[in-house]
Amino acid sequence: MPVLPPKHEITIGFAHVAYQMAQQFALRNTGLHHFEVRTRDELDQRIGEADVLVVSGLWRNELIARTPKLRFIQSISAGTNQYSREALRAAGVRLASAQGANEHAVAEHAIALILAFARQLHTARDNQARRHWRGMISDLGQREDELGGKTLLIVGLGRIGSRLAAHAHAFGMRVIATKRDPDIGASAADLVVPQAKLMDIAPQADFIALTCPLTPETERLVDARLLSIMKPRAVLINVARGRVVDEPALIEALHSGRLAGAALDCTWDEPLAPDSPLWDLVNVIITPHTAGETRRYEDNVLDLMMENLNRLWRGETRLRNEIV
Repeated sequence: MPVLPPKHEITIGFAHVAYQMAQQFALRNTGLHHFEVRTRDELDQRIGEADVLVVSGLWRNELIARTPKLRFIQSISAGTNQYSREALRAAGVRLASAQGANEHAVAEHAIALILAFARQLHTARDNQARRHWRGMISDLGQREDELGGKTLLIVGLGRIGSRLAAHAHAFGMRVIATKRDPDIGASAADLVVPQAKLMDIAPQADFIALTCPLTPETERLVDARLLSIMKPRAVLINVARGRVVDEPALIEALHSGRLAGAALDCTWDEPLAPDSPLWDLVNVIITPHTAGETRRYEDNVLDLMMENLNRLWRGETRLRNEIV
């Protein structure tokens, strides 16, 4: 069990290219010593000073050998695939994720994307850029739609998925979902099945929202076979991880009209390459992995960090969102 230095001796390092972690932390007037870096080179130079590190994308496992003081890492992100659990355990460094820090934001982003497709807001924005006033449409299938009575399939009914289900119910949608253990938290949706039965319920969905983690079981979960059984007018919403979707298969389904549309907050490779066909598809909405970003995000992560620091100072063995 790592022992943190007392409060008057501890040094916290914040490492992120954009987030204002140190600025928000300073407003709390904790008196705890801290510093902030923005690049990997800066982190390389100052990693040895940190007893606690608050980091995500700038982390590299080779830093462990250069951090004799480090005792705790608070990940800024919910995902923690970048950290070697084995190496951290061997070095006596604890790790906690930021799971839950963005559950409100991501669920709200997902329902916003669903609404955008139902109301064709992306098309309206394109028309606005062209100064084009669209006339009335006689073809019912081409008009804006209402969410009431539509079916939303949520793949991964965890914290974000459950909150999204509540938003969808407020719009009168029927919610079906997959969950690793359907016996836990199943009341959030109208029907919950194990992940293995995804193919059985996918044809019912007007919208499929991905809110699952990226694991060996979920990588390329949405493949050509799944896309082929979806409703022709269905829309895919991905606020999970890019590699949950077989991207070439998705592009083909969108090109052919087999799938009505897709809203993607994440892609295989980020940033999305300028020559990706996804940029030019009119039936695609792309947001640059910002579903979890809000003006509250830094404070949400800092709340988790302070709770975990206080647990360690009290000698408790369990962390909130404990990974190592």
